[in-house]
Amino acid sequence: MVCAARRLDRIEALAKEIDGRAIQCDVTSAEDVAALAEAVGDQVNLLVNNAGGAFGFEPVAEADLDAWRRMYEVNVIGVAAVTKSLLPALIAGEGQIIVMGSTAGQVAYEGGGGYVAAKHAVKAVVDTLRLELYDQPVRVCEIAPGMVKSEGFALTRFEGDQARAEAVYAGVAEPLTSDDIADIVAWVATRPAHVNIDRLTVRPRAQAAQHKVHRVQ
Repeated sequence: MVCAARRLDRIEALAKEIDGRAIQCDVTSAEDVAALAEAVGDQVNLLVNNAGGAFGFEPVAEADLDAWRRMYEVNVIGVAAVTKSLLPALIAGEGQIIVMGSTAGQVAYEGGGGYVAAKHAVKAVVDTLRLELYDQPVRVCEIAPGMVKSEGFALTRFEGDQARAEAVYAGVAEPLTSDDIADIVAWVATRPAHVNIDRLTVRPRAQAAQHKVHRVQ
């Protein structure tokens, strides 16, 4: 098991828990991605493309285009770069590619223009890749979560504004958690080799759609 992330201290802690190897890797760095491919070797059974994030919540008319570029680099180019780099090893290992998408890749919402655009692009990359690998022993899946109360997603989007981040989940008794998503990744990854889950959309029960969330006082 190889664990790769920008923050080496975090990934070292995870690797220790699961008896894996920790590698520092920024998916927007060609050098880091090449080093990752060299480190994992000639055969890979599973690639989980989990890097991503949203930056900002402005309307398109007020868009921070540098933030949009960052989102595209991390969410889309990063997925493409890592997948391209590891694809020969995935084919050799008859492996699986799981990409972390979002319901933002299915439905637009106000203030989400840059992130919505990036996640729609992620969906397109996944669907194109599946078509291109139809004759190869590699499965391709996108997991598209809705509202997940994770450690840093909303804080990153709102540049550390704790009050705005907490408001996203205010009144939602049971949003999804990172553990829920990890459990789904494990389920997808352990289906029989002939079974491909093309796309799995998951929301908390309280979220019927992007704009319809049950909140309690």
